[in-house]
Amino acid sequence: MSAQILIIEDEEKISRLLEMELNFEGYVTGKAVSGIEGLEKALIGGWTVILLDIMLPKLSGIEVLRRLRQAQVSTPIILLTARDTTSDIVHGLDLGANDYVKKPFKMEELLARIRTCIRNQQLITSLRSPKEGESDVIEFDDLSIYRLNRTVMRQNVRIDLTPKEFDLLLYLVRHRNQVQTREQLINHVWGYEFVGDTNIVDVYIRYLRKKIDYPFKGQLIQTCRGVGYCIKEGETRED
Repeated sequence: MSAQILIIEDEEKISRLLEMELNFEGYVTGKAVSGIEGLEKALIGGWTVILLDIMLPKLSGIEVLRRLRQAQVSTPIILLTARDTTSDIVHGLDLGANDYVKKPFKMEELLARIRTCIRNQQLITSLRSPKEGESDVIEFDDLSIYRLNRTVMRQNVRIDLTPKEFDLLLYLVRHRNQVQTREQLINHVWGYEFVGDTNIVDVYIRYLRKKIDYPFKGQLIQTCRGVGYCIKEGETRED
């Protein structure tokens, strides 16, 4: 079955070019010309990748992204941006975008990023799903992770995580007691070669600690200064 790509872009020339090139590569495409239309189509589901312009009429691309991630839509999203500031790019990545390309972009580069998104999404899906004969539940210390329904419990208290927070926690637990560098976490959790500030990892570690560690006794997420992070059995909290 061909991958299906939703193009949310209001510039007709760019939208048409993307449609023609993607169709030529064998992808099935859908189009939307405004943020509202794009959000509605994206929420229907069935898309393999979403190409999302940041500057859209009626509803900005950033707001579309925020609402999709809030609705737990985990489809890979590549931002199309004419903006060149690191803060704009990092903001989009913080909200859950998987990658970005700057306009004007080379089609070969965009196609490569699409292939990478698809490949990494397949990898992440396989990591989330239990293998045959393997339990759905991963237990570590007093933490329980239910992969199929993406639920996390600690000391019998349910913890609500965003999709990216869940993926980060799952990866750390799968590699318990092993220090993971920021670059490793970026590549395996975000699923692409991140170009820029790896501060996004620190931001999400803080998010996780507020939910996983601070309300409970014992700190699971440990910092290895100058290297990265790991998860270990609960230790005395670092203040």
